[in-house]
Amino acid sequence: TEAALAHIAATDPAINAFTAVTTARARAEAAAVDAQLDQGQAPGPLAGVPFAVKNLFDIEGLPTLAGAKINRDRAPARRDAVLIRRLRAAGAVLVGALGMGEYAYDFTGENFHDGPCRNPHDRGRSSGGSSSGSGAATAAGMAPISLGSDTNGSLRVPAALCGVFSLKPTYGRLPRSGTFSFVDSLDHLGPLARCSRDLALAYDAMQGPDPDDHGCAPRRAEPTLATLEQPVPGLRLGLASGWLARNCGPEAL
Repeated sequence: TEAALAHIAATDPAINAFTAVTTARARAEAAAVDAQLDQGQAPGPLAGVPFAVKNLFDIEGLPTLAGAKINRDRAPARRDAVLIRRLRAAGAVLVGALGMGEYAYDFTGENFHDGPCRNPHDRGRSSGGSSSGSGAATAAGMAPISLGSDTNGSLRVPAALCGVFSLKPTYGRLPRSGTFSFVDSLDHLGPLARCSRDLALAYDAMQGPDPDDHGCAPRRAEPTLATLEQPVPGLRLGLASGWLARNCGPEAL
């Protein structure tokens, strides 16, 4: 945790991925994980792993911004979003809130109020959006796991531009309680990570029904980690044609 906080302090001024760093909370959560280990308890599969969330997730004690200046005057959230609570239950340590396009309506990583979020691989290029801070923070190693949302590409675009892994789960697989909605019938929440195994660990920790989210499927968790490297019979890949194909580089193809 201390290494993650130090890396954020050294790296983020040039990237601008974070809108808040929860230093005191992160240290307290890390100390709790250490105490569990000292007592011979199992703190969970993500014990001590730092994570950060797009600032449309409720974080107890902070106003939920959703990328908008007007929301800075909102009352602080009284509890964490359900996905934060589930990652915490798996032992992960929250290190902060991440920038995003205003009200999640953005593909560029630009935000008039918080400034642009820059691509860690080339700070002159776009990080993508609207989960811009999530993609950039994970790519820069400031948060091995981050959470974002996707209504029309907002997980997939920053993951692609920043070179990390992401997952837009099937609608209803991950609960959205405690988040700022963009389009309720189309909003998906999901993780970003630097490898598929970390992505599966986070996804598995967050699955499960939630009575507070009317759109969440009432079905049990279906763990993915154990079958991650197994082949998928009949798998087919679709390749976009037209403009996308003409403007796509050979590495992506």
